[in-house]
Amino acid sequence: VTELSRENMTGVRVIRAFTREDEEIKAYDGATGALSRLQKIAGRISGALNPLTYVIINVALIFILRSGEIRVGAGEMTQGQVIALYNYMTQMLVEMLKLAGLIVMLARSRACAGRVGAFLAMNTVSETETPAAKDPAPVEGAPRVEFRDVTAKYHGAGAPALVGVSFSAWPGQTVGVIGGTGAGKTTLVDLIPRFYDAFSGSVLVDGVDVKELDARSLRERCGVVPQKASLFRGTLRDNLLFGKADATDDEIREAMDAACIGGLLEGDGLDAPVSQYGKNLSGGQRQRLTVARALLRRPEILILDDSSSALDYATDAELRRSVADLDYSPTVFIVAQRAAAVRDADVIIVLDDGRVAGMGTHAELLASCPVYREICRVGSENGEVSP
Repeated sequence: VTELSRENMTGVRVIRAFTREDEEIKAYDGATGALSRLQKIAGRISGALNPLTYVIINVALIFILRSGEIRVGAGEMTQGQVIALYNYMTQMLVEMLKLAGLIVMLARSRACAGRVGAFLAMNTVSETETPAAKDPAPVEGAPRVEFRDVTAKYHGAGAPALVGVSFSAWPGQTVGVIGGTGAGKTTLVDLIPRFYDAFSGSVLVDGVDVKELDARSLRERCGVVPQKASLFRGTLRDNLLFGKADATDDEIREAMDAACIGGLLEGDGLDAPVSQYGKNLSGGQRQRLTVARALLRRPEILILDDSSSALDYATDAELRRSVADLDYSPTVFIVAQRAAAVRDADVIIVLDDGRVAGMGTHAELLASCPVYREICRVGSENGEVSP
């Protein structure tokens, strides 16, 4: 019932758009009816437990008194022994009542434990396995990020999401990652902050395997902008401070200007309210706010995972120029499906069904990679980019 309620509330516009109100009402009525029937059955059982317990104990007390009378008359027991046994049974009555209530609580707890256990089982990386000691020192002259024959596979998946990926990215370099839907673009960048562990091969940051680094310190060096712009109820300041908790207002404004969203500072400024999931903002504003949040911590590695899908071409180009002009020269990973978003990258990695179909600059890939040429051709037909 809770899941249906949440889905209906979050997807109310889709339900209205497809006129599915009656079907959803029927589904909700069916779920609540089933829950009501189960609760009535449980209530009847729970309501019968206490009286039943009283009946059992009182029948036992009658049996004790009757048997005790006979044994006392025969001289086999004393009256004190009968009274002691009677008191023991009375004390047992109280504990039996407690046990009856405990049975109901255990049943509910078992159901809750199953839900919590399923949630905890979703952890893909056990951070408790990371070393407690100081992180190993960076290797002098090593790339900022390096993939060595990396294969990644999700639990329960039939085929790997990535197969045999190898490349190096240096400080200040921009790496574009492009490919079709399901090609493994997001999987590739998620391996860098160790949201997942590689099935085989190694992912290195400054020459050190990410498995040897403390997960918290590793992620503090990364600025991640996910595909879905996630904002929280509060103010602009509250959301941006996720990037750097002790940031000043000047630092926040600087990050917002770098993300090309300084216009939101008009009116209430940094105290402007943000509703749950940022629903009072447009899609483009939400995406640029998540970019500003990542830039606020001045990361060594900046991951932009399809972070401009809701932007027009002019704003997208302005945002990319702004990121390229950052004074601290992070290693930037731009995940995109449009060739225009990555054509100026220093290195473009073309993924096709989890494998590297090509790697190089825009001009090199146009000459050597059929998959990239096809992406550019489709983009050119849509007015996005031309060779």
